Amino acid sequence: FHQEVAGLAEKDDKQFIREITPKSEDYSQWYVDVVRKAELADYTTLKGCMVIKPYGYALWENIRDALDRRIKETGHQNAYFPLFVPESLLKKEAAHVEGFAPEVAWVTHGGNDKLEERLAIRPTSEAIICSIYANWVQSYRDLPILINQWANVVRWEKVTRLFLRTTEFLWQEGHTCHRTQAEAQEETLKMLRVYQEFAETELAMPIIAGQKSENEKFPGAMFTYTIEAMMSDGKALQAGTSHNLGQHFSKMFEIMFEDEDHARKYVWQTSWGVSTRLVGGVIMSHGDENGLILPPRIAPIQVVIVPIIAGDARDAVLAKASELGAMLRNSARVHVDDRESY
Repeated sequence: FHQEVAGLAEKDDKQFIREITPKSEDYSQWYVDVVRKAELADYTTLKGCMVIKPYGYALWENIRDALDRRIKETGHQNAYFPLFVPESLLKKEAAHVEGFAPEVAWVTHGGNDKLEERLAIRPTSEAIICSIYANWVQSYRDLPILINQWANVVRWEKVTRLFLRTTEFLWQEGHTCHRTQAEAQEETLKMLRVYQEFAETELAMPIIAGQKSENEKFPGAMFTYTIEAMMSDGKALQAGTSHNLGQHFSKMFEIMFEDEDHARKYVWQTSWGVSTRLVGGVIMSHGDENGLILPPRIAPIQVVIVPIIAGDARDAVLAKASELGAMLRNSARVHVDDRESY
């Protein structure tokens, strides 16, 4: 009897594994299979847009919360800025708009009325935030501005893949203003180190940090730094970026302050961000031929209790499983799987 049951279990296990394309056969399809079968995300009727399912969103929340804590510990505060960017603002910085032009989604009508000016759905928020900072900064006493926002952005990508590259995605974007170039550079490198420590500690991903080439830097930036996460197929995934924007945007948007010497000066700026691409990075860093593997620090479920019911002990076993779950919840994320159909 035991040999027969073991044989059936082995057969079921092999059948389950066959539902996931082997990594060695087709890495891209393996990735999609894992995302969908683990119920992290799914496709929608709108090309390039995904729905993040509850298990996948719980994973993102754990990633978000761990990073948000670090952002606040470094003195930053969260705020929220508009989704829409007037075309005139986006076009103020030539290199910036040229870099994003192919990916911008435009709003041309409000209801049935044509808008006097097109509105971009933010591909990134430098333009709208800089226009607001110009009103906020008057004196050196107003600096530094250390603000982060958690938001969604839209980039009209031609080729998309769940979590890794989608038309709409979730992210955080920090936008800071500083009195001196040295302070801005210190901020840029500080946030790069925050990203690296976060990725290595919470996500258990091997990271290489460094500076992007001139051709690959952020449109309008002076310097761009990145953390590149090494995936299980030997390739690197850009997992986060930190930009020293210099004074390019402050000059375009007239973000000026009166310094102690009474001279009017332009601020020095930075921006930095990571996105839901990190979920894809975690999958490709740790998943194997059997499916999803998650680092315990960010796993939505750290402990599963499965009641094994025999004879007339159903009520007693379920009660004990519930008791164990309650006992462990103070120290772990617990799920009592009491489904009788599995």
